[in-house]
Amino acid sequence: MRILLDTHIALWAVTDSPRLPERARRLITDPASEVWVSAASIWEISIKHALGRETMPISGTEAVHWFTVSGYRDLPIASTHAAAVDTLPAIHGDPFDRILIAQALTEPLRLLTHDEVISRYSDVVVLV
Repeated sequence: MRILLDTHIALWAVTDSPRLPERARRLITDPASEVWVSAASIWEISIKHALGRETMPISGTEAVHWFTVSGYRDLPIASTHAAAVDTLPAIHGDPFDRILIAQALTEPLRLLTHDEVISRYSDVVVLV
């Protein structure tokens, strides 16, 4: 399975958080899975870490390191991804979530998330 990790799932995975659902852990560690992390997630982590958010345990630089060590592939933000945001329903306004959904639809990838709101966008979203 080709999987794009939502930011919180990627963070929980590399920090070995007990919050990572077992199903997510199995999908991420499955040798048949191709796991991707978006540049948008690095951007989100960097912004929230710089703001001192307690929910952001690592910096963007640390995230790049840990995602690379974990074998996750880097997904840049392409113009086609940005343009695909136009096609999304107005379920909510989080720009980071919306670009991840657009990337998953465009590539195509399955977006792994623990956020029920995101799961309402498309069947490419896997709620764990």
